[in-house]
Amino acid sequence: MRLDKYLKVSRLIKRRTVADEACAGGRVSVNGKTAKSAYEVKINDIIEISFGAKKIKIKVTEVKEHVRKEEADAMYEVLEQN
Repeated sequence: MRLDKYLKVSRLIKRRTVADEACAGGRVSVNGKTAKSAYEVKINDIIEISFGAKKIKIKVTEVKEHVRKEEADAMYEVLEQN
């Protein structure tokens, strides 16, 4: 699954276009490297997202095309958040 779609489906970012813009702006990195929105997300990838002063670091635990709102947080494990 593409990185921008994963961020939307997992509800880390609300809209896919916003996720795409974050990737294009260099605010998203996967496994320590800046990632483009077309990056193929795999289980155990470490994703870091910067929103101004806020940062979140997660580990991918599941990759699903469709997920209910209540189950979205099961797609990842939060490693760091500030």
